Amino acid sequence: MNNRLTIGFDAKRLVRNGTGLGNYGRTLVNDLSAVVPDGWQLRLYTPDLGRDDLRRQVHESERLQFVTPRHCALKVQRDLWRIGPIVGDLRRDGVRLYHGLTGELPRGLRRAGLRSVVTIHDLIFMRHPEYYHWADTKIYTWKFRVACREADRIIAISERTKQDIMELGGVDENRIDVIYQSCSPRFQTAATPEQVASTAGRYHLPRRYMLSVGSIEERKNMMLAAEALRYLPDDLHLVAVGRPTDYSRRLQKHIEGTELQQRVHLLHGVADEDLQVMYQGAEVFVYPSRYEGFGIPVIEAIHSGLPVVAATGSCLEEAGGPDCLYVDPDDAEGMAAAVKQLLQGVAGREERIGRSRDYVRRFEGSDVASQVMDVYRRVLELPDNL
Repeated sequence: MNNRLTIGFDAKRLVRNGTGLGNYGRTLVNDLSAVVPDGWQLRLYTPDLGRDDLRRQVHESERLQFVTPRHCALKVQRDLWRIGPIVGDLRRDGVRLYHGLTGELPRGLRRAGLRSVVTIHDLIFMRHPEYYHWADTKIYTWKFRVACREADRIIAISERTKQDIMELGGVDENRIDVIYQSCSPRFQTAATPEQVASTAGRYHLPRRYMLSVGSIEERKNMMLAAEALRYLPDDLHLVAVGRPTDYSRRLQKHIEGTELQQRVHLLHGVADEDLQVMYQGAEVFVYPSRYEGFGIPVIEAIHSGLPVVAATGSCLEEAGGPDCLYVDPDDAEGMAAAVKQLLQGVAGREERIGRSRDYVRRFEGSDVASQVMDVYRRVLELPDNL
């Protein structure tokens, strides 16, 4: 039997996004390349090769390779290529199934006889449009509806996202598979004391800090974590790592001239290898986001040996499990009380961390990749041994 089979992927975010959607795609394709049968080819379609540092995180091989458009000299041509013209390239390359890793699919896949899968991470732009520019909500909603129309199967990264797809997209639940996302295995690698000290020195980190990771935007609600400091020991600081926004500038203005000014540290452009070490130098991880599709930083934190305090209201209980603590996203005193239960030296802290690590084993890469492979086989009507 000829086992040759080619799967295509929308890989734009893999080479352009350092966090979030980019991490999801890079981790998944690396894990898939380790479990696909001999003869399977994975092709990563991207308008350009993007950032070298991100592209190097993908383990290219004979079975896993990038593909760029051949006849798109102008940027606008490359950008539009993903919307529709890419379908011709997929047919030319013998792609049997195309996976939109970040909630998008090109028009015309069904008409061309190509099978497809799309991963939907969240529908926050529909559930909470107040966090987006009105034009962006229109574009994202249009892309979501195109993806639902084209896709043979939809992967939701949480039960919360599945419910949103059904409610806001009118999609039959029988078309949706819930497959949680995994994080990079590097977060399970222990940093040396020398690495922790070196990273702390280069970024001027305080001796004791609670960490938060993610774009510092209004939805992420970092003001709550800053306000919680008022009820916590004076030597405990907040280190927030993420892309700067208007909200982060408002946060800085809010704490300016107050007791919090010296205790809140907003860091941008942190290298991946430094972020891994930064997790392990922290005392507690806090994630006060008002709404998430999944919340991968929670998984990264648990793998890094941190106890977690997160906000209620979306899917973070799914990500963190029963041994993390969850608080109302408007309750600063409640967050501080939860953090106090998880500080070093408090009884039960290490047991919580251990049980949380047991819980997140369900999100390990090989298991996630195997579940995605099962979806591919069902869509292509393949036997389990192929």
